[in-house]
Amino acid sequence: MVQKMKLGSSYHNGWVLANGVRTHYSWAGTEGPAVVLCHGGGPGSSGGAGWRFMLPALAEAGFRVYAPDQISMGWTDARPHAWPVLGHQSLVNHVSDFIDALCLDEVYLVGNSQGAYVAAKYTIDHPERVRKCFLIGSATIAMSMGLERPDGGNNAAFQALLHYDYTEEAMRKFLTAIINDPTKVTDELVRARHVAANRPGIRESMQAFQDYQSRMRREPQLWDRFSLKDSLPQLKVPTEFIWGIDDSFAPVEMGHELEKLLPNIPFSYIREAGHQCQTDQPELVNRMVIEFFLQE
Repeated sequence: MVQKMKLGSSYHNGWVLANGVRTHYSWAGTEGPAVVLCHGGGPGSSGGAGWRFMLPALAEAGFRVYAPDQISMGWTDARPHAWPVLGHQSLVNHVSDFIDALCLDEVYLVGNSQGAYVAAKYTIDHPERVRKCFLIGSATIAMSMGLERPDGGNNAAFQALLHYDYTEEAMRKFLTAIINDPTKVTDELVRARHVAANRPGIRESMQAFQDYQSRMRREPQLWDRFSLKDSLPQLKVPTEFIWGIDDSFAPVEMGHELEKLLPNIPFSYIREAGHQCQTDQPELVNRMVIEFFLQE
């Protein structure tokens, strides 16, 4: 039996049934407005792994903070009924079900990478339920806006993901590629994500996601459902975007091009930060999120 591993002691873990999907989540804080953190993709990703520095910081600032493990990742249900057979929309639907299951009428959203797409799409679909949205480095959003990788995926991070083989060594290589600060790639983090990535059902669940992605590239109507080209530039919910200058997975050039397509969303670029700005520069990013959320 695989045992769930927790990173640190500054947050708690819980479970909730979200539309039939047994969903694991990390949380901190018992009072104040609700914040939902949407982690990125990649093997072994989870709410705790992706947001371990932000969870306690936002709680200390007076928020109730929830970081669900999205379907096909972390410790959330990986049985066939929970597989992401609709690709990214399955992830959006799951976060929506999670918010409903916790009876959160209004939320602040933060999303990183693939999770930034989830946060943005949920905000587009449910603007009346989102107070503000904060997005962090996302090739998924860039591609949903019609952009392509400037290097064609010829970078260490993308190649580490492409050749990931479910070994602990491959996990360390992948994390070292997406996190700029090597001190943040701890043995504990590598082990926790390695164990999560090898849970029963995870590989099959991820394959269901990849199968839909392959269909989406062949079927224009599926791509149209994924695209944010028409909706994101018109978003009225206050939103900010940050990007790591040293991001090798989603090179900063993608951020610059995306900024041109989203004139109503302020962009900031974070020095000495890779694909997980919130991990490489936690104090700065936490402060930016808190200040943005507290602004009238």
